[in-house]
Amino acid sequence: MKIAIYSGSYVKDKDGAVRSIYQLVSSMKKAGHEVAVWSPDTPLPDGGSQDVHRVPSIPVPVYPDYRLGFCSGRTERELDGFSPDIIHISTPDIVGHRFLRYARKRGLPVASAFHTDFPSYFSYYHLGFAEKYAWDYLVKFYNSCDVVLAPNDVIRAKLIAKGIGKVELWSRGVDKALFDPSRRSDALRRTWGAEEKTVFVYAGRFVLYKDVETVIGIYRRFMDEGLGDRVKFVMIGSGPAEAQMRSRMPEAVFTGYLTGPALPEAYASGDVFLFPSTTEAFCNVVLEALASGLPSVVSDVGGCMDLVRRSGAGFVANAGDIDGYHDACLQLMQDRAVYDSMRALGLEFADGMSWSTVNGALIERYCRMASASSSRNGIQSARPGL
Repeated sequence: MKIAIYSGSYVKDKDGAVRSIYQLVSSMKKAGHEVAVWSPDTPLPDGGSQDVHRVPSIPVPVYPDYRLGFCSGRTERELDGFSPDIIHISTPDIVGHRFLRYARKRGLPVASAFHTDFPSYFSYYHLGFAEKYAWDYLVKFYNSCDVVLAPNDVIRAKLIAKGIGKVELWSRGVDKALFDPSRRSDALRRTWGAEEKTVFVYAGRFVLYKDVETVIGIYRRFMDEGLGDRVKFVMIGSGPAEAQMRSRMPEAVFTGYLTGPALPEAYASGDVFLFPSTTEAFCNVVLEALASGLPSVVSDVGGCMDLVRRSGAGFVANAGDIDGYHDACLQLMQDRAVYDSMRALGLEFADGMSWSTVNGALIERYCRMASASSSRNGIQSARPGL
């Protein structure tokens, strides 16, 4: 089977969505399938290999770390040359729409994964009026696909409620060889000034739609209560809000953007994962934290709560409720029995979330879709005049 994938970014470890695509590509190749990827954002200007193709693009104006892609005649020729059996769309943008049209024109099955709740971002930039129009576009886009892949039941229910049909589940996995408590480093904790302290870890982009204002509020609450000598906040990532966050969280550690072994080492060297974002679809970072031995405190809006509730490995607080987050964090600091129990539950849960299992089921689904499409096209081509 030949699978053509379009992703808005294909820079390894850039975010959870991209890590999911890398894992999917790896699983497909291990299963003996051919894969080609198109993206406006690749590690090398030309894509770097025959399997990775870069489409023309410009930086996203409000967030230049990401790029807005455009299709060209070359892209269509590359697709024709690859001759895919099925198309997987990761990002429903301009190029994603062109890939959808390409699939429809050639009678190919097309699947689209819902990675990111983009419409929810608008309200953080005083553009809430645009959310309806964004959903109108997405409903039309997704309903033109053969299948839409939601990461969990929470998001599946949301998509169905918006009027999107044919929604199935494609969960996410975690690389247990990478994210593991054994990577905990006392030396790293010393560099953080965190000896004998409870370390609260945040990992993600420093942007308003990740609810960093709530993180700042929780930090301030601990500082105002005189608990600064007992806690350390470690902020993993980067983004446009970083300067403001550094100014308002002077005692926090800002690690910068981490990749490779440095990321799981930082996770495992923490104690509690704090992630109040309300705009997540799946929330890979929470699963990575659980696999690293960190109970998590998350929001009751979005996909993060699904992982915490299913695993029992943390607390779910009301969105934006500083008191609720503070109380949950304080309980994990003060009640060792609760902490140890939740930590064990998180590790057990993560052990059952291997990428091979999760992606194997999706690959089987794609094989059935490609086979059914091939049979239909064969019947049509055998008919006189077609």
